[in-house]
Amino acid sequence: MVVSLSSAALSTVVARLRAAGCVFAEDEAALLVSAAADEPHLDVLVGRRVEGLPLEQVVGWAEFCGRRVEVDPGVFVPRRRSEFLVEEAVALTRPGAVVVDLCCGTGALGVALARAVAGVELHAADVDPAAVRCARRNAGRVGGRVYEGDLFGALPVSLRGRVGMLLANVPYVPSGAVRSLPAEARLYEPKVALDGGADGLEVLRRVGGEAPGWLAPEGRLLVEVSERQCERAVEVLAAGGLEARAVRSARWDSCVVVGRRSRVHG
Repeated sequence: MVVSLSSAALSTVVARLRAAGCVFAEDEAALLVSAAADEPHLDVLVGRRVEGLPLEQVVGWAEFCGRRVEVDPGVFVPRRRSEFLVEEAVALTRPGAVVVDLCCGTGALGVALARAVAGVELHAADVDPAAVRCARRNAGRVGGRVYEGDLFGALPVSLRGRVGMLLANVPYVPSGAVRSLPAEARLYEPKVALDGGADGLEVLRRVGGEAPGWLAPEGRLLVEVSERQCERAVEVLAAGGLEARAVRSARWDSCVVVGRRSRVHG
């Protein structure tokens, strides 16, 4: 059901959003109207957005790689720039490969890859119970399995040495910079999905150190980091025993680091 509003009522919604600092108030108003069951529900949704909740958490979904992904309140919202990571992963993933999405949040990255590459066996994990509940609904649509726990500790040991593509969208914001993030992220997304430790690379070091034991021969690990961290992240994966390189996209303003396990890795 789509709520039918008079032009005056719609203008009031737009004005409330604009006063709250929403730059694309008209577009957001249209999305909120489409998500509302009736006018009282619309008022509740607009109120949540005005309070500062991310639009995706208010309407319950985000667009990612051309599809809707469910987003629950309190769960990390998938960023459009992460579509670059998925593009790189699609080019490197063989049909039927075992795919693991660590720090999966909503599961958006793994689900997008599973939709793009035939027959992949998708597994995902997150330490946040709310994210796991959300990811299970999204991943379930492509036959994926989602586990709750800390990084590789959440995964079945049967996956060791079999993972062809490991996506790890780890938190990479330095601890001291978290307080400078936009309020939408700082107040309404879990800190565990944002805070990457003193230099932003602490979680990446853990992933890079353990990844070789989980990757199949020629298996890949793909991670997203900021531009200023890119070269250091390459060094981190190399220190863990992977052949590593950085790939950048001006279009997405994104840096992806690709680590590869060689066939001779011990």
